[in-house]
Amino acid sequence: MNTLQKSHKLDNVLYDIRGEALVKAMQMESEGYRILKLNTGNPAPFGFNAPEEVVRDMILNMNNAQGYSDSKGIFAARKAVMQYSQEKGIRGVDIDDIWIGNGVSELITLSLQALLNNGDELLIPAPDYPLWTASTYLAGGKAVHYLCDEESGWIPDLKDLESKITSKTKGLVVINPNNPTGAIYPKPVLEGLIELARKHELLVLSDEIYDKIIYDGDEHYSMASLADDILFLTFNGLSKSYRAAGFRSGWMYLSGNKRLAGTFREGLDMLSNMRMCSNVPAQYAIQTSLGGYQSIYDLTKPGGRLFEQRSFCADRVNSIPGLSCVKPRAALYCFPRIDTVKYAIVDDQKFIYDFLVAKRVLLVQGRGFNWPHPDHFRIVFLPNVEDLRVALDNLEEFLEDYRQS
Repeated sequence: MNTLQKSHKLDNVLYDIRGEALVKAMQMESEGYRILKLNTGNPAPFGFNAPEEVVRDMILNMNNAQGYSDSKGIFAARKAVMQYSQEKGIRGVDIDDIWIGNGVSELITLSLQALLNNGDELLIPAPDYPLWTASTYLAGGKAVHYLCDEESGWIPDLKDLESKITSKTKGLVVINPNNPTGAIYPKPVLEGLIELARKHELLVLSDEIYDKIIYDGDEHYSMASLADDILFLTFNGLSKSYRAAGFRSGWMYLSGNKRLAGTFREGLDMLSNMRMCSNVPAQYAIQTSLGGYQSIYDLTKPGGRLFEQRSFCADRVNSIPGLSCVKPRAALYCFPRIDTVKYAIVDDQKFIYDFLVAKRVLLVQGRGFNWPHPDHFRIVFLPNVEDLRVALDNLEEFLEDYRQS
C-alpha cells in the first residue's frame, strides 16, 4: 500500500523556530530533562502575563462571544483599531478597511493567499520572521530576500532591494521593529522604502507587532503614516505588547490609496468569510488593550524587566569570545554573529542542536530566519537575568571546546 506524501506546496516551506531542534527538545523533556526554551517570543512562560483588565474584559464578555461574529470582527474591536491607526498618524482608515484575525500569523497567510498568483514575487527582508517566507511559497509565490546590513544596525540595504525588483514583484514586506534583529528603522529609511514602492507600484505590507516594545527613547513610525498615494496593509496584534500570545488576536488594515486595492479587497473578504470569524472571546480584549493603561512602557524603560534583560543579554553575548551582537533597539531578541572560522562552523543548525544536547538550552539558527550564511543565531531574552546568565555562561563554556568536524 502506498503511503501518503505531503503536498509539493510545502517543498519550500520552512519554520525552524519550531523545527528539528524543538523535536529533540521535546524528546529530552519526555526523558525528564528541563529545557530552557529560548526559541520563541512567548511571554507567558517567563512571567509576562496579560494585563488584568484585559483578561477581566474577556471573562465578562464570554456570554456575548458564544456565536460567530462578523467575519471581519466585532464592531468594538475594529473601532478601537481604527482609532489606534489615527493615533499613529494614519489617515483614512475606515471600519470596513479592518480585518480581525487569529493573530498576525493567520492574517499573513490570508493576505498572501489573496495577493499572489503562481510565480509572483514578494520582497522580504533577510533575516526575516520566517512565516512571511513560508506563507509566500504556500500561496504559490516566490520569496525574494533583500539584505539588511548588520554594520548599519540591521537597516535594509535599499540598493540591494531595488536590484531585486522585477516585473513579477507584487509587494514589499517591511518588519519594523524587526524580528529577529531588534532593529527599528529611522524615518529616512522608511521614506526610502516608500519611494521604491511608489516607483515600482508595489503594495507595502508592514508588520508592526513590536511597535510598543522599544528601548532607549527611540521612536516608531508607522509606514502608512508617511504617505497616502500608495497602498499599505499594516499588521499588529496583542501577542507581544500585551503579553497575550495565546489569545490569538491580531488585526490588519488597508490605508493610503485604497483605490489601488481593486479586487484584492474582495479576496480578503472572501477568505475571511471562509473561516467564518476569528476567535470571538479574544476580540473583546482588543478595545481594552488599545485604550487602557499601556503597562508595556513600565517594562521597556530603564529599570523595567525587558530593558534590563535586553541590556544584560546583549552585553553578555558581546563578552563571549567569538560572538558579537548589535544591541537590539526594540522587540524581544538578540541576533548574535558567530566567528565561524574560530569554531569551524559550517552548519548552524548542527551548532544549535549540539548546544541543546550538551547544555539543554534551545535557540534557533540564523538560517531559520532566511539569513544566507551559517554565522548567526537568535536568542530570546524573556527569561529573568539570572536564567539568562546561566544560559549564556553555558554557551561560553560550550564554545570553549566546540569545533565542528
